[in-house]
Amino acid sequence: MKGLFITIEGPDGAGKTSVLNELYPRLQLTAKHAIIKTREPGGIPIAEKIRHVILDPKNDKMDDRTEAMLYAAARRQHLIEKVWPALDAGKIVLCDRFVDSSLAYQGAGRGIGMKEVAQLNEFATEGTTPDITLYLDVDSDTGLQRIMKNRTNQIDRLDSEGLQFHQRVRHAYLKLVDANPDRIIKIDARKRLDEVVEDCFYELVTRYPDYF
Repeated sequence: MKGLFITIEGPDGAGKTSVLNELYPRLQLTAKHAIIKTREPGGIPIAEKIRHVILDPKNDKMDDRTEAMLYAAARRQHLIEKVWPALDAGKIVLCDRFVDSSLAYQGAGRGIGMKEVAQLNEFATEGTTPDITLYLDVDSDTGLQRIMKNRTNQIDRLDSEGLQFHQRVRHAYLKLVDANPDRIIKIDARKRLDEVVEDCFYELVTRYPDYF
């Protein structure tokens, strides 16, 4: 693939979406290639419908493995319709979440097993891996406090999980950072939003001068 695949990860309350919304227009100003912004689960109509099913608080009987497979299904369709064509065209793809989220949330948070979830997603993605992942790190207490304070819409199924669930998710993310030092860059998300955005911007433009 000719393009650049960038993902942004982090536990709930890390501010991923806010960072991405601030980072994207800054990158557009310096990008030497076309750049698109997308998200998981979602980004295309089919995956957005799957997202609604996964996160709907009414679906409280959903089995953990069903949840993991729905994420993988949405991811597959998103790749086929949007991500792979963009990368093949030489574009920069900036994506809110990817496989690392499934490893952390379903693999560790739900207790299915990170290895098992990795195998499921290997099949779904045909081994597609981001070129770089910006991991926004925040402790679970702070993350949950931000969720309760800042969310004006309904709290979804994952937001409503308890502290121990979110602690398992963060611990899994930190394990992924340690295991993938060349790909995953840890960013301190406890800082002010503008500082976090600046840190992310700096990492991208210094590492990929051919793209920015």
